[in-house]
Amino acid sequence: MSGLPETPALWFRHLFDVKAAKDGGVVRRKVRDMERMVGRDLFEREIARRGFTAVENAAQVVVFCNHEPVRRTVAGGKSSPRI
Repeated sequence: MSGLPETPALWFRHLFDVKAAKDGGVVRRKVRDMERMVGRDLFEREIARRGFTAVENAAQVVVFCNHEPVRRTVAGGKSSPRI
């Protein structure tokens, strides 16, 4: 095995025990590892239970470990409209 925690509970503990998560920052993991270790459904339920937001791009999942809204500032080379 590649050093991944052996159970879903340990995987989540490892994910959320890092300093960035504890400080309300962001953590990133490979989608492949997330799907193999906990599955997409359990992952999404746990993120929602904590009130966090996650996004997926280029085989990575990024979790925003806080309750703040996420706003996309640039999409497809265009800036988002200003308010």
